[in-house]
Amino acid sequence: MLNPLVAVAMLLSAVMIIAMPRRQVIIPILLMLFLTPKGQQLVVANLHFNVFRIIIIVALVRLISTRRSSPNTGRLNSIDYAVIGCALAVCVLFSLQWLEMQATIKAVGDLLDALGGYLVFRLAIRDRHDLRRAIQVLAFMAIIMGAEMINEQRTGHDLFGQLGGTAAIPEMRDGKIRSQAAFRHSIPAGAYGATLIPLLVWLWTDKKSRKLVVLGIAGATAMVFTCHSSSDMGAAAAGILGLCLWPMRRQMRYIRYGLAGTVIGLHLVMKGPVWSILEHINLTGSSESFHRYMLVDTFIRHFSDWWLLGTRDNASWGWEMADTSNQYVTYGIAGGLLAFSLFIATISRSFGRLGTTRQRFYGNTGEEWIRWCLGSSLFAFVMVYIGIDLFDQLQFSWYLLLAMISMTVSAPMPARRPSRRRPPAESSHTAQSLSSTDYDTAQFASK
Repeated sequence: MLNPLVAVAMLLSAVMIIAMPRRQVIIPILLMLFLTPKGQQLVVANLHFNVFRIIIIVALVRLISTRRSSPNTGRLNSIDYAVIGCALAVCVLFSLQWLEMQATIKAVGDLLDALGGYLVFRLAIRDRHDLRRAIQVLAFMAIIMGAEMINEQRTGHDLFGQLGGTAAIPEMRDGKIRSQAAFRHSIPAGAYGATLIPLLVWLWTDKKSRKLVVLGIAGATAMVFTCHSSSDMGAAAAGILGLCLWPMRRQMRYIRYGLAGTVIGLHLVMKGPVWSILEHINLTGSSESFHRYMLVDTFIRHFSDWWLLGTRDNASWGWEMADTSNQYVTYGIAGGLLAFSLFIATISRSFGRLGTTRQRFYGNTGEEWIRWCLGSSLFAFVMVYIGIDLFDQLQFSWYLLLAMISMTVSAPMPARRPSRRRPPAESSHTAQSLSSTDYDTAQFASK
């Protein structure tokens, strides 16, 4: 089930991962993970080893074996613990649901994709240079896939489909071709571009990469619009909205309170629940918005069915309830309340740590800006998850972003002259959060 061209590329990538300097290892890893259809796989003794898992295993062996001779990745933080706990919870609870060997094998394979992929990115991205290089590779792939998705609109054929593992003829809905590139479905392809845009905006600060940024944004935008998905368009709008809130970053507490109050107020005055708003979101004219609403509504009403170990009977909840096109719902069904809570904790801790470390760099626009762009990309993921669950290569975009955030918030603060400006009220507790070592370092730098 492995195309000869893909097999050769996989072997070359494995050699490059082993032989290349540690800082450049992320290049072949990302190229193989995102440009190879998921259906390309080896089957050995009824065990499916797709190209993703083979590359992840090779990369883990290389990065772990050379960790001692490379810069320290830092200690595990709350984001790392939440990601690891969520992946393990889904694996264990899904296996307990089914109590079948095939289900356990599937759960272990999914664990390798999730936890293995995250650890690879966490070990490979150790400083700002690694982060920049990874985004450059993502931009390069956005150019390739954006051009291919435009070509699909013109010809109705997917060149990646000629390799096998994905459809050679993309799906059509209401007379519109839904381009997919190397992905197995159009929505993950568009989500890749939508969540990448805020990171490319940050890459603009690197003057040497500006041509790549312009072409990358063009490719990412093409991916969003040629997939014809309301979820992806909404995610792109969310990421751009997050960037536009940059001038109001000192007032985010009031914006959060205002948003929470608005949601509560709407729930009290609307005829239906507040999540019924999903039924009215249709940016393409052919969205399954009613299904998205019913999925959330049914999930909440059947809380008693899934909270302990998840459930495998969600198909009996109603029409098309087997299609869990919502990442929040998917975690609840697969791993119960524990996995659902850990997934929410992953998002919450990522936002929280980004905000806390951004306040510590008050007055340093460059350090604040990178954290703001990472948060905007995270916000885009939060929105797109309402209309899609993790599968295909999109899961690696998610774990790559989390690894970037974890590295950024764990990196030691550089010694710099403290700002004479008084910090805003939102960050008045910042001085208390600094360790004595950070304080002494700052005082020494000022002298």
